[in-house]
Amino acid sequence: MSINWHSPRYVETNGIRMAVYEQGDGVPVVMSHGFPELAYSWRHQIPAVAGAGFRAIAPDQRGYGLTDRPQAIDSYDIHHLTGDLVGMLDALKIEKAVFVGHDWGGIVTWAMPLLHPQRVLGVVGVNTPFMPRAPMDPIALMRAAYGENMYIVYFQEPGVADALLAKDPAKTLRFFYRHRGMTLEEFDKRPAEEKNLALVHALQSDEKMWPGKVLLNAEELEFYRASFARTGFTGGINWYRNFTRNWQTTEGVVQRVEVPCLQVMAENDIVLRPSLADGMEAFVPDLEKHLIKDCGHWTQAEKPEELNRVITNWLKRRFG
Repeated sequence: MSINWHSPRYVETNGIRMAVYEQGDGVPVVMSHGFPELAYSWRHQIPAVAGAGFRAIAPDQRGYGLTDRPQAIDSYDIHHLTGDLVGMLDALKIEKAVFVGHDWGGIVTWAMPLLHPQRVLGVVGVNTPFMPRAPMDPIALMRAAYGENMYIVYFQEPGVADALLAKDPAKTLRFFYRHRGMTLEEFDKRPAEEKNLALVHALQSDEKMWPGKVLLNAEELEFYRASFARTGFTGGINWYRNFTRNWQTTEGVVQRVEVPCLQVMAENDIVLRPSLADGMEAFVPDLEKHLIKDCGHWTQAEKPEELNRVITNWLKRRFG
């Protein structure tokens, strides 16, 4: 049975109404999306996970899609984002689940066993590795490494990036969702001024100059466009505006994940490069790793068959 992406199940969780899409029965597997994504970003994975004998669950997360979008920036900190998933489990009468996260959803997913260990069976990081709490404010670190135009630093000023991205949602989404057509090795050989991750400024350039090609088909792009045209991008950007707050409020949290974990890396993800997963074993003792070749940042859409095969194989071995 295919999912009706316009008719989710709604649950009340953590003070918001959340849109949830699910398929299948068995051990619950919760999929957490990143930016600028939706539950729809797991459209290739949900049927595969359900078909492998699991209960696949993907919410539009706080600030996105058909889920509520609180106004206060601090309503998007890691405690709210993980609390939303805990409340969703409560609403669905689920005690524990395996959590799968990509991009920002991966940060939330890796925080689950640290902040709510009693609700977590296992963790799958898609591109996003476990990253222990930084020795200093991560925004200060990014500013020092990349400068003011690095997209996460640029996102910190309320309203600025929001307006720029929302001006033409279709163009914004064509910019983000691309096969970059460049290996990590090729990227690293470029001049320093071209490696500062100034994505929002690149968005303003002539579309004909953008590297690579559009990843999604017209129907997929339109689904995202219609959603972000309705909601804007502020909810998702607000996740980024809590990096400092998250760092401040997690001081003292033990940085160790005591459940079975899988880390899937994408060979040519420029932001979440595979080398970021080096040394994870010190914090995640029960860990398997898999590298997907010739794949950029949008692994679920770029290499869906391989990702599905890797995730379902691991799920069946560890929780089947």
